[in-house]
Amino acid sequence: MTDTKIRDLTEDEIRQFEVDGIVCLKGLFSAEWLARLAALADEDMANPGPLHMELEKGDGPGRFFFDTFMWTRMTGFKDFVFESPAAKIAASAMRSDKVNIFFDQLLIKEPGTEEPTPWHHDMTYWPVRGRQVCTVWLALDVVDQNSGAVEYVKGSHLWGAEYAPPAFAGDSRYDTGLPKVPDIASMRDELEFAQFDMEPGDCTVHHGLLVHGAPGNANPDRRRRAMITRWAGDDAVYTPHPKIQPMAWTPDIKSGGPLDSDLWPVVWARQ
Repeated sequence: MTDTKIRDLTEDEIRQFEVDGIVCLKGLFSAEWLARLAALADEDMANPGPLHMELEKGDGPGRFFFDTFMWTRMTGFKDFVFESPAAKIAASAMRSDKVNIFFDQLLIKEPGTEEPTPWHHDMTYWPVRGRQVCTVWLALDVVDQNSGAVEYVKGSHLWGAEYAPPAFAGDSRYDTGLPKVPDIASMRDELEFAQFDMEPGDCTVHHGLLVHGAPGNANPDRRRRAMITRWAGDDAVYTPHPKIQPMAWTPDIKSGGPLDSDLWPVVWARQ
């Protein structure tokens, strides 16, 4: 189910990604992809992979579900990584001549989930560094502030800072020696934020160092399912660290080397 007619990103959209660190793109994924991903998400939630986590800590009706590297064990997710528009979207936003899939991920907040997503930026969780690292966040449901729309601190990818990755599980499993994320809630008068109402098939692209977080899903009857793909471009290099988010396996790459490997294959390259 390869999408060959995906439109190119406009120069204004690419510039918005570069300046703000975040751009919202409307309707770039087909109904066929959405239906397939919805079924795959339910299949994975019923039989999750070894890296999955349950993140809701309250006693309410909610469920905050997390899984990664589904593409390495489920054909449908592999098809999405290699055949959907996501890779080309990421490459276009980053002005990269090629992109490697870093990993795919499900982040699902069922109705009544109280657990917020803490303020963080992505790259310090991962063994990668470079200017060209981004996330494509695809909505499988209607998303608004009440159901857990992500909030982004515009321009924070340009602060020149790296922050310690807070564990979504609320413990201290990640130990990077980096400073904590600033108290974003106390800085609301100083910062500019972006938050988007999204329809199924809309996506955002955000930079790997953009600070962002999300509320719980207070909607009583609407799920908030996000199909997420993480991408690395031309300048990305491997930077292993023992106390960060685990990958599906350890690649045979030297520290500082390019990512191209069986774990992080090139998915799209400019002809």
